[in-house]
Amino acid sequence: MGTKEFFTINGEHLLQKIKELIEEGNVRRITITEKSGKELMSFPLTVGVVGALFAPVLAAIGALAAIIGECTIAVEREEKETN
Repeated sequence: MGTKEFFTINGEHLLQKIKELIEEGNVRRITITEKSGKELMSFPLTVGVVGALFAPVLAAIGALAAIIGECTIAVEREEKETN
């Protein structure tokens, strides 16, 4: 089971934050919810889903960011194995 983190952010910074999270590489799923708690978008991040394959999702996030104000990003991260 992964750990979850939550970030509250304005729409204008949403796309940049999503890109930063993707670059971290240990994110399994990202969910974006509006202030009222309604889920706007949720997508899994699997190994190798970057570049051209992920471009449509980034375009959708950019469009979403243009129309929403404050939102919350829930980030589910991979558990680090401790051996």
